[in-house]
Amino acid sequence: MPRPPLAPPIVAVVGATASGKTALSLDLAERLGGEVVNTDAMQVYRGMDVGTAKLPPAERRGIPHHLLDTLTVRDTATVAEFQRWARDVVAELRARGLPPVLVGGSALYTRAVLDRFEFPGTDEALRARLEQELAEVGPAAMHERLRAVDADAADRILVENGRRVVRALEVVELTGRPYSASLPRLEYVDPATVQVGVDIDRPTLDARIEQRVAAMFAGGLVEEVERLLDEGLAEGRTASRAIGYREAAAYLRGELGLDEARERTVIATRRFARRQDSWFRKDPRIVWVRHDDPDRVEQALAAVAAVAAGGPEA
Repeated sequence: MPRPPLAPPIVAVVGATASGKTALSLDLAERLGGEVVNTDAMQVYRGMDVGTAKLPPAERRGIPHHLLDTLTVRDTATVAEFQRWARDVVAELRARGLPPVLVGGSALYTRAVLDRFEFPGTDEALRARLEQELAEVGPAAMHERLRAVDADAADRILVENGRRVVRALEVVELTGRPYSASLPRLEYVDPATVQVGVDIDRPTLDARIEQRVAAMFAGGLVEEVERLLDEGLAEGRTASRAIGYREAAAYLRGELGLDEARERTVIATRRFARRQDSWFRKDPRIVWVRHDDPDRVEQALAAVAAVAAGGPEA
């Protein structure tokens, strides 16, 4: 009997924000005949367009995009939910013979889709108690508490990300193990997976981030945040913490001047980009291509072809 055709490979384009992932993902989807799957935690929110650098439909080259604009800003997104949504989309595309091209800067979301990652359970009473403590003492104190019981997790989680700090403390208390022990293993769910990283030097990236933030503020970020606040942004536990949105909201409350809000957004974005790069650099499976290499698309396609053929990267 003839062997059934192999499912197309899963391709993920990863790297720091503003490194050039979007353009490469479009190039690869175009060349491979695939479709794009968003793995950015904030681009799932409707109306969060300017501040997330969401690609307008007219610039998507006619390539279908999935998992954009699926939630309202009031909704809470979890990694576990996203894993289920994204894996369903990936399976559906591959069943139709189309390679999914994942792209986004949320490293944990990408890893949750690609790697073996089982989520620890939750305890509503424990979560409520920790969230109350967060409200009372603030994220910095909770982050120090996490550092005392799991320094590795504290190093991975931003101080201001109170929600993830609470989740890490919940997992530690529930399981008696470090939160970091529950993070995804470096083992693909499907071996026919390739990650392509966009390599960019820090000075160039810093300049790009500054230009991007300036363009966002000039392009209507404050007006976007003002509209989203009317739609419940401040009540959203996930969306309200997005970089740029919290700074613009502080400006609208009169807590920051416009220049200070813009500068704080640049600083926070650069800090986030460094953490992204640090996370991805620890994954030896990633095939890196230079952001300015004229052959970067061909190099990425060669890595995909090797995996599709069952080569060494697989």
